[in-house]
This record gives sequence, C-alpha cells and structure tokens, in this order.
Amino acid sequence: MLKVGDQLPQFKGVNQDEEAINSQKLVGKKLIIFFYPQANTPTCTVEACNLSDNYSQLEKAGFQLLGISGDTVKKQKNFHNKFAFPYDLIADESRDIIEKFGVWQEKKTFGKTYMGIVRTTFIFDEKGICTRVIEKVTSKTATAQILEG
Repeated sequence: MLKVGDQLPQFKGVNQDEEAINSQKLVGKKLIIFFYPQANTPTCTVEACNLSDNYSQLEKAGFQLLGISGDTVKKQKNFHNKFAFPYDLIADESRDIIEKFGVWQEKKTFGKTYMGIVRTTFIFDEKGICTRVIEKVTSKTATAQILEG
C-alpha cells in the first residue's frame, strides 16, 4: 500500500462522464483520493455523501477530491447523478489504479476470504507527496477524519 512520503502514482482514468483524468494534472493543489468498494452500496453511499455534504469545508482547506472504485463508467455515472456529487468518480474496471495504490487486498467477511478494495483515503500535498493515509475510514465521519489530521 502507498505510504506517507510516497509520490502520487502516475495514472490515467476515466470519470463518470467518460472524460480522461490524468494524475499529473492533479499535482499543484492538495488532493484527496478515496477508494471505495462499490458504488451505490449502503456504506459507500454514506461515505461519498458525507464527503459531498462537507465538500465546501474541503475546498476551503484547499483540497480537490476524487473517488475511485472498480465500477463501470455507467455505474459511476448513475451513482454520481443520483447524489449530485461535486467531485469526479473514476471507473477503474481494470484495477490498474487500485493496484498502484495497493488497496486491492485480501478481505474477510462472515468467515469468507476474498479479494477486494480496502476502503482507504490518501491525502497528497501540492507536490504530489502523500502526507497521510487513512486506513480505518469511518464512513459517517469521513470528512472529519480528513480535517482532523
């Protein structure tokens, strides 16, 4: 998993509107990238809505925000439009970005072991250096977790 002090990995992705997102164009402003397992599921919706509801606080603190999951562009678009998120969602079906950040890991639920996205938030400074990794994200208080650090 990416750690504090690491450089923002180079990646290209597609957002909910099928527009290209290039990580190199994200450098220059503080950046929050949050990875979530699946669009439109209860816990992921709570997290994404918490960040959306408090977006102005994040903007005031100088952050740009980006959500990433392994969902299709269509699912990301539906999720984005349903809740009118003020930030982009990247559809990473190939898991290229997910794996670069190291959040595709073994998980355990109800005694079953499987591979999946571990809910994680990464914070980068203006130079693209990781300044914080939040591994134990609490969906209901995701914004507070970011701002308290």
